[in-house]
Amino acid sequence: MSQIGGTGPQRGQAGLYGSTSGSGHPSVNPPAAPLVGGGGGIGPLKLVLGALVTGLFAGAALVGAQGVVIRLAGVGAQWQAGQPRPAAELPLAAVSSSGPSPTVEGIAAAIAPLRTAGLGASPRISIADAASGVTLYTDGADTPAVPASTIKLVTAITSLAARGPAYQIATRAVAGASPGEVVLVGGGDPTLSAGANGSYPGAARLDELAQQVRAALGSTVPSKVIYDSSLFTGDKLGPGWDADVPTGGYGAPVTALMADGARVNPRQVDTPSARVQQPDLSAAQSFAKALGVPTSAVTAGTAPPEGRQLGLVNSLPVIRLVEIMITESDNLIAEALARQVALAKGQPASFVGGGTAIGAVLTELGIPTAGAVLADGSGLSRQDRLTPATLIGVLVTAARPDQPQLHGLYSGLAVAGYSGTLADRFRSAANGSAAAGLVRAKTGTLSGVSAIAGTVVDADGRALAFAVMVDSSVQGTAAAQAALDRITAVLAACGCR
Repeated sequence: MSQIGGTGPQRGQAGLYGSTSGSGHPSVNPPAAPLVGGGGGIGPLKLVLGALVTGLFAGAALVGAQGVVIRLAGVGAQWQAGQPRPAAELPLAAVSSSGPSPTVEGIAAAIAPLRTAGLGASPRISIADAASGVTLYTDGADTPAVPASTIKLVTAITSLAARGPAYQIATRAVAGASPGEVVLVGGGDPTLSAGANGSYPGAARLDELAQQVRAALGSTVPSKVIYDSSLFTGDKLGPGWDADVPTGGYGAPVTALMADGARVNPRQVDTPSARVQQPDLSAAQSFAKALGVPTSAVTAGTAPPEGRQLGLVNSLPVIRLVEIMITESDNLIAEALARQVALAKGQPASFVGGGTAIGAVLTELGIPTAGAVLADGSGLSRQDRLTPATLIGVLVTAARPDQPQLHGLYSGLAVAGYSGTLADRFRSAANGSAAAGLVRAKTGTLSGVSAIAGTVVDADGRALAFAVMVDSSVQGTAAAQAALDRITAVLAACGCR
């Protein structure tokens, strides 16, 4: 566990509530310009993201047009049921970085009536102008709280900074010490697929790696598979994880080799989805089947230092992994990306190493880290602590025009009332349906914990960054989520001057 700038209280409440996992789309081209959007399935939504990031935050006077209808077809959902979602039409309000900004007094007046019991006794709230970073409202913004899955924004920005958007994770096969031995070397790609019907379309495939191996071996018949998952070190389950995480379908032991996010059924992508308890062994057995090697001839080991490479497959680019992780709150992708940050910064690929490296990259980016405790990369840990100020810092920094490699964070944010973890929220008038399409955010939910952080376009077309964290609502998770949604909906509806 990495502690940055102090610690918060430790809690041990049991019972996971509703984190999600998901999958992705085919790869994007390597970046040559500011990267917004991503690969297949995003479609015209990239126009919105491009406007927001490359126009608004570069200081353009006006991006988009009031009343323009943008078709959002299959955003982050094409894989879910084997069929794309029907296209939805959502209005894109005028987005301006030169129009009137809300005032501190206006925001305070708008928020005051929303201080309901659903927010608990001590909510942490921060609201800022997304273009300038100027703070407009704070309430406990520097007080650490359990972030749940909003910590994935931190994992996202640091992996984009440390590895770059185009980086791909390699899974290799090398020759073993004896003829016919094949060593499968895990590089930490959780989206690696056993075959064509995997959880993450466009991902690297073990059956295709097996084809490369057979071609490289020629007349030598593969007879044994050794799997090497030694890249990741330390504990396989995170500190502070609830007891039901590895068995409840929301997570699994974190290993450097796994297939289809360790799912028992790769096509069961909705969470909860049952996971295997030895992801590296399961992936190696799938590889052995593709090679024609009996699963009884699969064993753990390490690759020879000078083993001849027999094949290699690459993951989706980091920008796609980030998008999938954020949109669908994929916990295993998050843990894999945290370890990529660790490797990039010369730290062990472990929970501790990931936390240390993520903290270092946040500091390099100038993002405030006071009070941060980084126990994992997914937010499953109840030992994690972040402040709204840190989350706002992530959102503002990712939008800076001089940081194009970080823009991919925005293309992963779920769309209110439409995609990802916000698909079923902002659906009723009481809970802010008028803000559907105007809010893009990352949610965080554990039992007793609710959080949301993202951007909202207000009535004057101004983009605001917001973060709200609740961990003491006596009315329960549903009431807390509704209270969070009402806050963001009010921001969307007013100019707040």
